[in-house]
Order: sequence, then C-alpha cells, then structure tokens
Amino acid sequence: MSSHFSQGQHTKQAHKAIPDEHFEEEQGLKGFYGRVSHLIKPKPSTRWTNIQGPLKPRMYDLVKLKERNEDFIKLLYNSSVELSFLNTEPNGKRSQISFRNADGDTIYFCHLGSGTFLTEYGNLEFKKGSYVVIPKCLNHTILSSQSSKFFVIEDKNTHFEEPDRGMLGKNAIYDSQAIQRPNLDNLHKSLLDLEHDIIEIHVKKMGELTTFTYDSSVYDTIGWKGDLYPYALHVDDIMPVMSHRSHLPPSAHSTFVARDFVVCTFLPRPLESDADALKVPFYHQNIDYDEVLFYHDGDFFSRDNLHAGMMSFHPAGFPHGPHPKAVKSIGGKTHTNEYAVMVDTRQPLKVANDMTNIELEEYWKSWMA
Repeated sequence: MSSHFSQGQHTKQAHKAIPDEHFEEEQGLKGFYGRVSHLIKPKPSTRWTNIQGPLKPRMYDLVKLKERNEDFIKLLYNSSVELSFLNTEPNGKRSQISFRNADGDTIYFCHLGSGTFLTEYGNLEFKKGSYVVIPKCLNHTILSSQSSKFFVIEDKNTHFEEPDRGMLGKNAIYDSQAIQRPNLDNLHKSLLDLEHDIIEIHVKKMGELTTFTYDSSVYDTIGWKGDLYPYALHVDDIMPVMSHRSHLPPSAHSTFVARDFVVCTFLPRPLESDADALKVPFYHQNIDYDEVLFYHDGDFFSRDNLHAGMMSFHPAGFPHGPHPKAVKSIGGKTHTNEYAVMVDTRQPLKVANDMTNIELEEYWKSWMA
C-alpha cells in the first residue's frame, strides 16, 4: 500500500494548522524516511497514567557516572552501535598509549574540555563541541590540555559517511572546507614536546584488549596520501537546515550516517514564523528506530528539568514528544538555544549495567504534569 489517503478532519500540510486544543501524532517508518501518516487527536498520545513493564521512556544523568581510570564506560549498545562515555585527564592514561579500535569506526564528541588527538596522519585539535572521527584501526592518542569528557559513538559493522544533501547541494549542512584534516607537521612538533615515547598500542578486537609493544615511537609517519584519514568537525561549522513555515523532522539534522543508525546534531536556530506552524518537536512514533538524545549545552526547550550531560532513551514501540510545560512556554520564543546529539538506531538498544544507578526512575511520569 503506497497511495496517500485521508479520512475525517485533517490538515493538508504536516505540522501546520492543527485545530485548536488538538494535537498531531506522526507515525512513520524507516526513521522519518519511509511511509508516514499524521493523526489529529483531542489529547496528546503521551497521556498515560501508568506504565508497567520494561518498555518506557528513560533518562540518565551521565554527570553522576563514576570515572574509572579513563576507561570507556558502556551506556547503550546493540550489534551495530555502541554508545559510551570517556573521561580523560592531562598526562593521564590515554596520553601514555596509542589506541586502535579494530571493532569499528569511532566518533568522539567532546562534551567538555580541549586538547589534541595524535594520529599516524597528524594532529587533530579538539574543544567543547568537536566531533573527532577516527576510522577503524587507525591509531590515536588523546592529549587533554584539561579534564575532558567525550560522548563516544562506535560503528561496529559499517563506516561513517556524510549525509546525502540531495537538492540542497554539496555545501549544505557543513562545507567540506569546515572539516579539519590532520596536520602532520604539528604531530612532529608534539612528539618533540612529549617527555616520553608512545611505544604501546592497545587494540580492541571483539571487545577484548591486546597490547602491542614497540622499541620506539609508534608515531613515525613522515608522509602520506589518500582519502582515508581521521578528521574533526565542530558544531559551530554545522549549518542547520531550516524552514520558516513548517517544522522539519529530525532527519533533516543528520550529521553522520551509518548503515544501521544515524547521528544528528540539534543546534540553535530560528523557530518557525508562520502563525499556524508547530514550533515544538511533534508527537511521534518513530516506529522502526530507538532514539537516544545526549544533551550537550543550552536551554533544552522540549524538556523540563534538564541539564547538560543528561541522556534520554526512547525505545521504539510507543509515542513520545514534548513535555506539557514546553508546549505552554513556547509561545513567546523566537529561537531555540540548544545543543544536542541524537543517535537513531535500527536495531533495539540494550542498557549497560552501569546505567542502573544514574537513571531518573520517575522520568516517564514527566508527561503527566
């Protein structure tokens, strides 16, 4: 079945002209890319009064995670993606060794801090708001200039690619000139400044570590060419796609794409200006995908009582959307002021054991206010 059909009272454009005192719910397939319908209802579809069982919206406060000697702290995972958190310190464990992930490509999103990634291809500088993308099996060392925290996204069975710009053109979302390439000259300078040689490579394969020890520095590249290399992208260089007339789906904010999941970046932007336009994220069932949102910085207008460093997890299987207070408070606002990273996964995510102590158990009740 593929033809468009409608019944009853409806609007001719999604996310616009919703009747007063009514709510729109989007039900869609393939992570906003597939077939979709919009239902108009007199009450929001999040009006539950009780939830019994494991399928429910969840919120975690990653600020409360206990640091574990600069090891990756697993958060959520499945066969295609693993989300984790990493703390690093100046002159800490991560500055002493080279790390190679033989299980997949890795994105390090810098939540706090600054410093340098040493790689065999050259240096990549990072600061708060930087995405650092390390392809599978490429050696890297993190030299933090201050205490740093990373939200880490691992692609376990494909490789990260840029999103398809389609009719927007190749310079949309972020220009290729905004991508930071590794600097080999700076690598050589950093190695001269180091008080020690990095002679160990810790390799992760099938979740287990193997250590390779050498008799001299593993960073000995004198030149290279090719189109496989690590790179960085800062949120300030991402230009959000906008529509002044109608609210766009989260997929419009895609930053990196893998076969079984997508990484999106939500950034400050003007709100929709049409009087009849929906200005908050619409109530929806993203039927095929689990949704994870890492709240990085700013004022998170679709949620109440949030702070930077929190992470929500909305498994596929139930509708969700803005909190009631967000719907009421949006009237006088003209812009959003939020920075968040979203990961939408095709396969269901499992929750790691470490998450039990940092979950906000009453989060599912927040729609009942």
